[in-house]
Amino acid sequence: MTRPSPAPAPARPRSVLFAPGNRADLIAKLPRSAPDAVVIDLEDAVPATPEAKAAARPIARDAARDLVAAAPHLAVFVRVNAVASQYFDDDLAVLTPELAGVVVPKLESAGDVTRVMTALASRGLTLPIMAGLETAAGVWNAREVMVPPVAWVYFGAEDYVTDLGGVRTPGNAEVLYARSRVALAARLAGVPALDIVVTRLQGEDAFREDARQGRALGYAGKLCIHPAQVALAHGEFGATPAERERAHALLAAAAEAAGQGRGTFAYEGQMVDEPMLAAARALLAQGEGE
Repeated sequence: MTRPSPAPAPARPRSVLFAPGNRADLIAKLPRSAPDAVVIDLEDAVPATPEAKAAARPIARDAARDLVAAAPHLAVFVRVNAVASQYFDDDLAVLTPELAGVVVPKLESAGDVTRVMTALASRGLTLPIMAGLETAAGVWNAREVMVPPVAWVYFGAEDYVTDLGGVRTPGNAEVLYARSRVALAARLAGVPALDIVVTRLQGEDAFREDARQGRALGYAGKLCIHPAQVALAHGEFGATPAERERAHALLAAAAEAAGQGRGTFAYEGQMVDEPMLAAARALLAQGEGE
C-alpha cells in the first residue's frame, strides 16, 4: 500500500489549530475551520499520567493517519511530550513520515534539538521540528535552539510564566520581554515564529487585540485552541485590503519619486525611506486577510 505524501507545511502559517490526541472525534473535525496547519496534541491536552498518555498514543496515531488521508492538502503535526519527560520516547511511536512535522515543547538548548534528531533518526524519520520555547532557559537560549531541522518556533506564555514564578495578566506586560526575545531570535535565524495561545474563548476582541500585539512584534501567526480562533487569526495576520491598497499606493509614489531622482519623499504627511518601502513589499507578499 502506497503511503500518502505529507502536505507541504506553510512557510509562514497564520493559524495552527490544536486538538487533544485522545479525542479522535475532535481531530477529525480539524479541517472544518480551514486552518493553515493542525496539531494533534499528546502533551498539555492529555492528562499527565502514564495510563492516559499510553491510551492516547494509538488514538492519535490512527487519527493522524486518517486525517492525512482525508485532507491531503492539510499540514498535520503531532506534538509529543518534552524531551526531558518520561513520555517522550514512547510518544515517538506515534510519528510517521506522512506528517508535516513534529512539535516538541519546552526545548532549552541545541543539545535538546540534537537529542530529538537522534531519536527521530533511530526510527528512520527526518521530520522538521516546530520548537516550543516555554521556559526561562528556552527563551534565554532561543537563538541557540533555532538550528536545523527546526523550521518553526512558538512561544508558550503560560508555561513560561509558571516557570518564571510570575503572574499572567490580560495586558501581557509580564511576557513582553520574552515574547520579543523569541521573535527577534526567530528573525535572526530566518525561522517563522508563532504567537501565544489565547485561553479566553469568549470575546473576539480579546483575541484580535492579542493577535495584533503578536503581529506588531513580528510573529507570523497564532496558535489556536478553538476552531473559532482560526478565522480571527487569518484576519489579523493576513494583510487587509486597506493595507494592501495603501502599500500599492506607497510603492507607486516611490516609483514616481525615483523617476524624478528623489530617494526620499513625503507621503501622507511623513517622510518615506527604504525601510518603509521594504515593509510595504513584505506586506504585499502576505496572504490577504479573510
